Amino acid sequence: MATTSIYRTPSAGDLNKWTMSFWVKRASTGGHHHLASAVTGGDNTVMKISNDDVLYFEEYQSSAVGYLKTNRLFRDLGAWYHIVFVWDTNNVTSGDRMILYVNGVRETSFSTETYPGSGQDSLWNSAMQNTIGEKGSAGYFDGSMSHIHFCDGYAYAASDFGQTDSTSGIWKIKTSPSVSYGTNGFFLKMEDRTNLDLDSSPNAHTFTTGGTLTATYDNPSNNFCTMNPLNRMGGSSPTWANGNTTYTQGGTSQYFPAAGTMGLSAGLWYFEGLYTSGNAAFFGIAGDASIATNMAGTVNNYLGWSALQWGLYTETGVYYTNSTNSVTYGVAVAADDIVGVYIDLEANKLYFAKNGTVMNSGTGISITAAASTSAGYYVPSTSFWASSTTFKLNFGNGYFGTTAVTSAVADEGGIGAFEYDPSAGTFDGSSKDFRAICTKNIKAYGG
Repeated sequence: MATTSIYRTPSAGDLNKWTMSFWVKRASTGGHHHLASAVTGGDNTVMKISNDDVLYFEEYQSSAVGYLKTNRLFRDLGAWYHIVFVWDTNNVTSGDRMILYVNGVRETSFSTETYPGSGQDSLWNSAMQNTIGEKGSAGYFDGSMSHIHFCDGYAYAASDFGQTDSTSGIWKIKTSPSVSYGTNGFFLKMEDRTNLDLDSSPNAHTFTTGGTLTATYDNPSNNFCTMNPLNRMGGSSPTWANGNTTYTQGGTSQYFPAAGTMGLSAGLWYFEGLYTSGNAAFFGIAGDASIATNMAGTVNNYLGWSALQWGLYTETGVYYTNSTNSVTYGVAVAADDIVGVYIDLEANKLYFAKNGTVMNSGTGISITAAASTSAGYYVPSTSFWASSTTFKLNFGNGYFGTTAVTSAVADEGGIGAFEYDPSAGTFDGSSKDFRAICTKNIKAYGG
């Protein structure tokens, strides 16, 4: 949603009591990421993650009549956050007139803490444009959103929209919460891939989308792997896009490794990638201290520099591991070819495919058991040499950048959408069911 918003102009609703509940996954740090806003002149209601990565809830009418700014930072780009904003100015307790919850826990530590007076009206829910995802054509939210609830006239707790999983202890979504929406309330599931701004509340309000919403299988119930802008090294600062599945090297020609957000210690896994320009691209995995060192701070180390990294070099089809130790393996890959990466942590093998055909007649590369790596896991990884090189990864969300895959093949469990079948072909003489890298699959098959 980096240049996209959803909005409508309601009739005035309850200006003293309402609740907003969001599930969001950030794609970048820095900059103002607005979850929702209502703006008139210099006055506004703002709900956002600010440019210093703190959560911010403000009602400004000539001055800050209500203002909460957290001390806690929200920098995790690999996880979904559940954030709830409550406005309840008829509450007799001053400190309960503005409330923030994150992942089921009420925020109580603020660098700024100003509560509104009794009966203070908000601009949100008044007869002006109420916007999801930006403020005044600026400060767009960069990332993914799901299950946005607005409850007009009700002050709900986070536990009305989420709950703690009894097995894992993780805060999880209630997909059909028992809440009321009042006159202006709405429920944007963002699940209908043909109508992403559909209001699923009984009100069935009509929204306008500015820009283009992109559907994703990544959601609060099943978090998918992406690339991690906080875990990379070298070169000029890249440009990240499409929920951190696309990145472009800056103007300096240097090796630029980048790592994914999810570590794998068991199971069979698959992802796809292509690069659309430049040269000297590498696809593979990393599983040692390089994840935190020479992938995050040391300039000019390609994927395969370490003994516990393996990178397919697309220019020739060889793979690299342990620095300059190049090994004959597959075939050269050109820009716009799709590379399939198969990670078998049962037999400790790694396979690559070009446009759906497994290389090296299906004979895999032997790798060290993930449990024996210094990190205890492997992460999907890439790197390249060249300025202005663009990488596009598909971990099962069904897109290379903004272009949908044509085949949309799911894994054997029915999860994800890939260009090529993750289980097609033979792997050292056997058929194997490789899976999309996501939390549901990791829970079921990851050890």
